[in-house]
Amino acid sequence: MRRRCTWNIFQSIEYADEQDQTKLYNFFGFLMDHFTPASSERKLISHIFRENDICRDTEWERYNCCRSVEVPDSYTGPRLTFPMTFCGVSELVEAFKHRQKLHACYVLQLLGETWRLLQILPNINHVSFCHTREITICGDLHGHLEDLLLIFYKNGLPSSEKPYVFNGDFVDRGKNSLEILLILFGFLLVYPNNIHLNRGNHEDHIVNLRYGFTKEVVGKYRVHGKKILKLLQKIFSSLPLATMVDHKVLIVHGGISESTDLNVIARLDRHKYVSTLKPPMQSLHTTSTNSKMADSDGLVESRRRVRSLPNQSPTPAGRHDFPRRSLQNPPVSDRLYWSVEKELRKRRKEAGFDQSYGDMKMSDSGQDPGDTGTDDHEWKQIVDMLWSDPMPQNGCIPNKLRGGGCYWGPDVTENVLGRHNLQLLIRSHECKQDGYEFCHNRRVLTIFSASNYYEVGSNRGAYIRMGPNLNPHLVQYQASSTCIDLTLRQSVGWTERSALQALRQQVFVHKSDLISAFQEFDPNSTGLISTRDWASATESILKLGLPWRVLRPQLVSSTQHGKVEYRQWIRELSLTEPHLEISDTSILEIMYKNHSNLETIFRIIDTDHSGLISLEEFRQTWKLLSSHLKMEISDKTVADLAQSIDFNKDGVIDINEFMEAFRLVGISAHK
Repeated sequence: MRRRCTWNIFQSIEYADEQDQTKLYNFFGFLMDHFTPASSERKLISHIFRENDICRDTEWERYNCCRSVEVPDSYTGPRLTFPMTFCGVSELVEAFKHRQKLHACYVLQLLGETWRLLQILPNINHVSFCHTREITICGDLHGHLEDLLLIFYKNGLPSSEKPYVFNGDFVDRGKNSLEILLILFGFLLVYPNNIHLNRGNHEDHIVNLRYGFTKEVVGKYRVHGKKILKLLQKIFSSLPLATMVDHKVLIVHGGISESTDLNVIARLDRHKYVSTLKPPMQSLHTTSTNSKMADSDGLVESRRRVRSLPNQSPTPAGRHDFPRRSLQNPPVSDRLYWSVEKELRKRRKEAGFDQSYGDMKMSDSGQDPGDTGTDDHEWKQIVDMLWSDPMPQNGCIPNKLRGGGCYWGPDVTENVLGRHNLQLLIRSHECKQDGYEFCHNRRVLTIFSASNYYEVGSNRGAYIRMGPNLNPHLVQYQASSTCIDLTLRQSVGWTERSALQALRQQVFVHKSDLISAFQEFDPNSTGLISTRDWASATESILKLGLPWRVLRPQLVSSTQHGKVEYRQWIRELSLTEPHLEISDTSILEIMYKNHSNLETIFRIIDTDHSGLISLEEFRQTWKLLSSHLKMEISDKTVADLAQSIDFNKDGVIDINEFMEAFRLVGISAHK
């Protein structure tokens, strides 16, 4: 039960961040709609809405030209030759295993060759067992290179006799996303008929701004990072959307909806969907003249097409009284276990988590009433395939937690699989504790291949071996050597401490709102409230759908006669924060609370990916954030903050150093 509670903490915080990302992107769309083209705010973010500036093939050579990139004699890494060979990609795997870096010249060449191959692939790849005895299917890797290497060690390298399907989300979160891409692209070039790569929702340049891949590429290739990122935008939009095995098993990253039509998906032009967070801009206007007119007079119509994934926040939990349970002492009887399990399920259901949506109304995934065009229909097909999750109840409803795609039930699975004469749907997109999970009467199988996704010991990874009988054989693993040396109790304790630390950070950044909520239950200002009121107020602010009464002994040490000393609790949070000489310290709490949003805006404004922004750009970033938050942040306060962190007084701010300075850590970890 401690493991289950820990899992819910990690998942709740992750999904809350995805909601923030969707809200921020919707805000950008609002600016594009309501601000004039000449406004500074609109200019700062307009480039992320423009058509990819390398989509036109006539300009391709300008970005893909490697002849001007020289490889020095001192370079000791792998030297690739093209056409790619098995020996070449094997050498690449070994180099990355030993943390060597591939020269930018070879990176650009490899990406260029990959793009040329992807152009001729269909939207839905087809795999047959007539030439092979078994196929291997992998889920999300998210930059976890050690997981990919372990899969190859256990299962063998890709080859004509050992075909693989990799089901998207190769990038973000982990630190070796680029290495994973280069390895997979290398094998794809050698065995184009035996390696199949599906697009995931993280193969998206706007998503990459928030979740780390943009930062990773620029950090590894400062000179050529921008060019590499531009090429990857083009490649991501060229990745196939699904793979079909023997016309009986459908493999997609996210899932399906009641409107999923594989015939439509097979025909649409996937290449124009550079970001799946919005319909392609080129569908707006057929001529440049119309485009200019739309900028000045057609903002509302433009927004109809620019609109992003719908954002819907979870419903706050109500005030209920549950028996108190401690995570420190695992339950010893079935009665105790199910009591805590019941609270977990109920809390998650009330907050909208854990796929419990019986009270929600059927909807069309938040689509605007006026959006009935062909492009919108195609766009919805792609969004549903990349963003959706299964739920236990029948029906198809908007995915409120992620902000895009849908939740679909067993009836939708039966209808879609029956309509296309399929027997199994394999998808990824969700981290599972055991690396996999069956649902919908075993007609849907989730596979997740990034072990230790949240923390060391938090989950196993898994992959599927499938033979001609189409029965999935599941292989589990855990990549980190640290996990091998830990007992189950030690592993649970490790991940539990990490989850509770992450939860304390959430409490810390919302401390002012929490104190206000607690004071509503404390009219006499005693500093004490009941555990029930403490749990209710905490959920009303954080909206994480967690069993707070179960978590209370691990979070709160200051109690008196069964009541929570909430002021003392807030003071005891052992988190470090920078000491800056600024007049208005309230901006620090805004900074902590909107850490990810602020970094995303920074990286959007940093169009050359230099990692540096001017003091004026710093001011504009805070202006955008304050508009998004609908609150006033004075120019003086922002200027004060900028001056205090511009240590060398050169007029520019290092984004990475700034964000690292404000990353909350525990005192013990800091020491």
